[in-house]
Amino acid sequence: MDLRLTLLLICLCNQGVTNGEVAEDESIPLVPLIPLMPSHPKEILENISTAQPETADTTEAPVIATTITSRPNGGSSEEEQDAGCLSIGRSPRSREAIAAAIQKLGMQLLQNLETTPEQPNVIISPFSIALALSQLALGAVNETKELLMHHLHEHTVPCYHESLHNVFVQLRSDLQIATRIFLRQGFEPKQDFIHESQRLYDSEPAVLESLQQINDWVEKATNGKMTEFLSALPPNLLLMLINAVHFKGEWKARFDARFTSRGVFYLDDKHMVDVEVMEDAKHPLSLFIDNELEAQVASFPFQASMSLLVVMPLSGQVNVSSLYAKLNVSDLYNRLPKERAVQVKVPKFKLEYAQELQDVFIKLGLGEMFSSPNLAEMADGPLLVSSVMHKSSMEINEEGAEAAAATTVVISRASNPVFHLSQPFFFALMDDMTQVPIFLGVINNPNPGAPILQRGEPGNKDKVGFPTDKNNVGSFGGPPK
Repeated sequence: MDLRLTLLLICLCNQGVTNGEVAEDESIPLVPLIPLMPSHPKEILENISTAQPETADTTEAPVIATTITSRPNGGSSEEEQDAGCLSIGRSPRSREAIAAAIQKLGMQLLQNLETTPEQPNVIISPFSIALALSQLALGAVNETKELLMHHLHEHTVPCYHESLHNVFVQLRSDLQIATRIFLRQGFEPKQDFIHESQRLYDSEPAVLESLQQINDWVEKATNGKMTEFLSALPPNLLLMLINAVHFKGEWKARFDARFTSRGVFYLDDKHMVDVEVMEDAKHPLSLFIDNELEAQVASFPFQASMSLLVVMPLSGQVNVSSLYAKLNVSDLYNRLPKERAVQVKVPKFKLEYAQELQDVFIKLGLGEMFSSPNLAEMADGPLLVSSVMHKSSMEINEEGAEAAAATTVVISRASNPVFHLSQPFFFALMDDMTQVPIFLGVINNPNPGAPILQRGEPGNKDKVGFPTDKNNVGSFGGPPK
């Protein structure tokens, strides 16, 4: 089986490992960092088109859903239509390039996503996000298309869409992947965009009927692991691109639940939390120390050709995020030694993550996507990407790993800018042809006969005529800010 989805997490590995040997002190818990990687990368790159998936019969792992909603303003699809791309897209080099591009996008997002006390962990699916942005790029033209493809690292991938298409097809041997285009009743996107979305990403159009319809679709596509994906439908929604991915895998060597006990997870050199710790005295594990990263690297294999790669700093004082700039997951993966019996302790966990990605994309230089994109290949008229929402969850237990994620890119009709003439102003009544000012003036009070009131008093109107009681806001939208 081949792998094409990479998820990064953080876990704990035994901190007593030195010079390739495992310490026997079982009192030190492990911290796993967790990305999902294929078990045999070289074999995958060379035989991906012929490999047959093995059957994993228990615990699920990652599920991802990605949505894109759209407004009229077009985007263009830059698919390589020549026959050459059909074969190039199937080549091992193209698959390797796509994997590297998705990994790079994921690491850039991780570096720019901030944790909070409410959300101390970050869990994302770069595959789902890349799939959503790639389908969006089919509808983009000119600078917008160039910007999207630049951040998808298209310049490193020959025949980008064909290459991603073939990885998409191959991944379906290991993962459940669903895609869909939801359209507002009466909205007609360009047929070329619909055709290319179907051809490349198997994304069929459907009329959008309700919020429940979308949430039911995501729940079914993720085998029930993601419910209530959206809390509300965005206003002016015209089109939504959505994908969902689900992986179910069982550890190659399960943990015996009888040996699971209470333990601690060290947050830093001064703080710790109580957790359930899975334990195995002789767990088959591929393990080494990376001197440059000053971290332990371990791979937990699943029954199928997938594995969980974990990177844990040797020092408890090192923030894992400081490793991002130096991390090359593929390089670490290719350097993994043969498995050996290792004394292992791993915390059980079940985590959720939700984040609006608009700010992080703006940070990365994709602000135009939200302000003035050119999506002319998607539909006529002005369209805007109004939201990129990502949700995910992941669980690690004795049987295996189970995860789900969803990304929505909402495309809506561009709304009109707001201008409230609600304060003193200068005016000039002009003749447009000669540009002669026929009248000039300054308006300080458009209603001089009315009593002047103090601003901010509930139930009153301020001097420019807007009610200040938030429960009594009129059609003009309330007092100026």
